[in-house]
Amino acid sequence: MLAVVLVLLVLIASSSGSVDIPWSALPRALFAAPVTPDEQLWQSILRDVRLPRVIFAALCGGGLAVAGAAMQALFRNPLAEPGLVGISAGGALGAVSAIVFGASSFGLIAVAAFAGSLLALFAAWQIGRRSRAVAGLLLAGVAINAICGSLTALCTWQATDAQLRSLTFWSLGSLAGGNWLLLALLGPWTLLISALLLREWRGMNALLLGEREAGHLGFAIRALQRRLIIMVALLVGPLVAACGTIAFVGLVVPHMVRLTLGARHQLLLPASLLSGAIALVLADWAARTLAIPSEIPIGIVTSLAGGPFFLWLLARWSKA
Repeated sequence: MLAVVLVLLVLIASSSGSVDIPWSALPRALFAAPVTPDEQLWQSILRDVRLPRVIFAALCGGGLAVAGAAMQALFRNPLAEPGLVGISAGGALGAVSAIVFGASSFGLIAVAAFAGSLLALFAAWQIGRRSRAVAGLLLAGVAINAICGSLTALCTWQATDAQLRSLTFWSLGSLAGGNWLLLALLGPWTLLISALLLREWRGMNALLLGEREAGHLGFAIRALQRRLIIMVALLVGPLVAACGTIAFVGLVVPHMVRLTLGARHQLLLPASLLSGAIALVLADWAARTLAIPSEIPIGIVTSLAGGPFFLWLLARWSKA
């Protein structure tokens, strides 16, 4: 059912925008040669601009949600999310540093963001592994996030007016760079790492019982934790590099799915993948259409939707 909703939503979002494409014209715009000038315009908009962007939004949303579900299982905390160990903050620092030091191409900025994500994770892992419990990694992530945030603010202070505009839009997230080339590069990688995470559902179920209990069930806890952290970094790092910082998708979506389907990861992980794709397609649709002809940064939309839900979660926890 989620897959059907996602396909329908992709078609609806692809037909909506500053130029609306009639539903009756969608099949011809997708599969047939255009005849009239209107059909040529619709086909160009649909094939070259909107459809790759909407599919890119679905890809990013699904990847972030699966990574969030894995982090929540790893820390046994429904408030955990991919940025907890510094992956998102490190990516932001890498991209901001590249922009301030003169990088203008998207490729260089993306490589710098990916490198920043991996370096932040490596630093958190080297510091946190000295503690036997996963809490050591969590505390190291808090420190790495604070350091990366301070260095990002320092780079922003040094930026020129032209660079500040780029920094602002990048730090708030954007899916405007979605195209077929980016999908060809990022799509197989994201789907592969997501599939590898889905295969770890037994270990995630065991972690919910506690590390000692999972060890008694025959799981190598340290190896399992290492695999999950590395796969989350390999999944989230390229996404942060491609679309910037998009908040709350990895936190809110897995928790909503858990409230509906329960905590069994054989259902939670694939449902989070599809639900995250649906959530970010909806957010991108709102970002493109609510302020036509301008566009709201996607990070603002997800924060406005996820912030109240996060407060509700905190209120629910305080009553428990």
